[in-house]
Amino acid sequence: MKLAVFDIGGSAVKYGLWEDGTLSHQDKFTTPETYDEMKDRMTQVIASFGDGIEGAALSAPGAVNVAARRIDGISAVPYIHGIPIFDDLEQTLGVPVTIENDANCAGICEVEMGAGRDADNVVFLVIGTGVGGAVFINRKLYKGAHLFAGEFGLLKSSSSQTLSLTGTAVKAAAAYSREQDTTIDGKQLFALAESGDELAQKLLDNMYQQLANSLFNIQVSIDPELVIIGGGISARRDLADILKERLANLLEEQTIGSILPDIKTCEYANDANLLGAALNFETIHDA
Repeated sequence: MKLAVFDIGGSAVKYGLWEDGTLSHQDKFTTPETYDEMKDRMTQVIASFGDGIEGAALSAPGAVNVAARRIDGISAVPYIHGIPIFDDLEQTLGVPVTIENDANCAGICEVEMGAGRDADNVVFLVIGTGVGGAVFINRKLYKGAHLFAGEFGLLKSSSSQTLSLTGTAVKAAAAYSREQDTTIDGKQLFALAESGDELAQKLLDNMYQQLANSLFNIQVSIDPELVIIGGGISARRDLADILKERLANLLEEQTIGSILPDIKTCEYANDANLLGAALNFETIHDA
């Protein structure tokens, strides 16, 4: 199968050619300011791939309502929401179109090809500026009654703050910057902690604990055998072990240590959305 694959982001649209299970011709363009410009750029990309394109597979932000053939919710790309985007793109591009949420696409990639390929029930957490994710039951994507399954960033702590505010290195670095009247990013925060900076260590300790607390709630609610961590922080080699140890302690406190899941970091960080979009298209059109 030969597909044009797109990953729509707030600042850039990544794309590539999926053919015979391989992704190639990868590049990106700046996210257009209007929907018409977006369609023009997609049309140009498809034309550049030559003849034989059988479909367009999209990864996009928002609550993708496949049954209604539109994208609900809001995102940094407002013009893709609330319109008959499936039908319109199919008419414009001249090929069948599939669209799925970006976190779901990344999860599909990891379950089919990556860290979750040998697991049945999987929770996928994407930790970046905020927190998102996806849920897989018996290897099938579970989207929920309101297309909201996997929105782990909205989990609340005892202080009523959401995980997107307390569980990311981006937010921890911002807190450090405010307290020290400086500007650092997540990587710099980790470096400061490793050099002995007590504030950096305290902020990262809180971040890890907030993540572990949320994983506890996820585990006793969904009981997956595997949790996969994606997003920029997944590059930290010690991340999975730290979270697993903290989650184990929380479960042991309730004498339910036997339900501890495995925790792994993702295998397809930068390409997961594109690969998952292509796999989603194949699943739908092979059904």
